[in-house]
Amino acid sequence: MSLRDIHTPVLLDRCVELLAPALTRPGAVFVDATLGMGGHSEAFLERFDNIRLVGLDRDHDALRIAGERLARFGDRVTLVHTVYDGIADALVQAGVKQADGILFDLGVSSLQLDVADRGFAYSQDAPLDMRMDQSAGTTAADIVASYGEGDLRRIFERYGEEKLAGRYARAIIAARAEAPIERSGQLVDILIAATPYAAQRSGHPAKRVFQALRIEVNRELSVLERAIPAALATLPVQGRIVVLSYQSLEDRLVKREFAQASASTAPAGLPVELPEHAPKFRLLVKGAELAPEDERAVNPRATPVRLRAAERLRSDS
Repeated sequence: MSLRDIHTPVLLDRCVELLAPALTRPGAVFVDATLGMGGHSEAFLERFDNIRLVGLDRDHDALRIAGERLARFGDRVTLVHTVYDGIADALVQAGVKQADGILFDLGVSSLQLDVADRGFAYSQDAPLDMRMDQSAGTTAADIVASYGEGDLRRIFERYGEEKLAGRYARAIIAARAEAPIERSGQLVDILIAATPYAAQRSGHPAKRVFQALRIEVNRELSVLERAIPAALATLPVQGRIVVLSYQSLEDRLVKREFAQASASTAPAGLPVELPEHAPKFRLLVKGAELAPEDERAVNPRATPVRLRAAERLRSDS
């Protein structure tokens, strides 16, 4: 099965529509800040024969697969191994000064979900890894083995919005006293056993805990909090950014950063807004856009997506 068959980019046409006005000049730079298997990037390179791609990913497997997929575009493609808050340094490494269009497709990638031994999916037994970059960092197994009850409860509440966070934290502490918890299947069994029957009917007990562990392992929210302002800073006037979020914590953070960037800085009560107080960005969509029903029907991964987009109106100077 080809990559086109196993990986369907979410909201592809809408992303192209929103970013197209920023990618018209010869040599325009398109940054795919979350390259994954390169589905979005391939489509942009095909539709805009004038653009250059700078693709970022922390996952070596993703970079390898995307590199093979995009090899036919030759020197129009530069791939950089980095986390997306390193966007400014990645542009320097690619030898370009700015990004005309930027796309963030957040969350766990299709590759990471579908490869069982990465440990992201609670539906498949695998080592408890969850690192997007398997060459460095703390694994989910390390966290489950070393965090105290209070810290486990904190991340389950904060990053998973899990109502049974305390109950699950206590169950993990008790279970690891008996034997190391090294596989996703072990953790799933512990969580199911700790979940009241009535609560099991409202969804899989492991869903929010696995999300919380993944976010903690990869520092996803703290990275995103740095990445959005860094990305906005690389855009010239008329440059555009599109962000696809898949859970409420990400979307709230993106919403906040976009709201700040698109707000006037004029002091309250000032009768006339001076040019230096005018917003630097404008929002391109009202609120957060959802995927249309027909796309959700054929691509379930589009169901939770929330799209936000913005365009730079004036420079920082």
